[in-house]
Amino acid sequence: MENKQYPFYIDPKLCKKCGLCIAFCPTKVYITGEDDLPKIEHPEKCISCKMCFYRCPDFAIRLKPEVA
Repeated sequence: MENKQYPFYIDPKLCKKCGLCIAFCPTKVYITGEDDLPKIEHPEKCISCKMCFYRCPDFAIRLKPEVA
């Protein structure tokens, strides 16, 4: 089941560009951006499994306030 609204955002101040969110996302929502930060490329593919959220060692992936 696909989400119509992507429920997460990436805090660039906290992200250390480790790439774990990219590696563990089962539906390949992320790509590596030009600045080496993860970029949300395919939000429509998000299945809200929260793998990116749980794998981020720096807590840079946050739940949007309107979803929380």
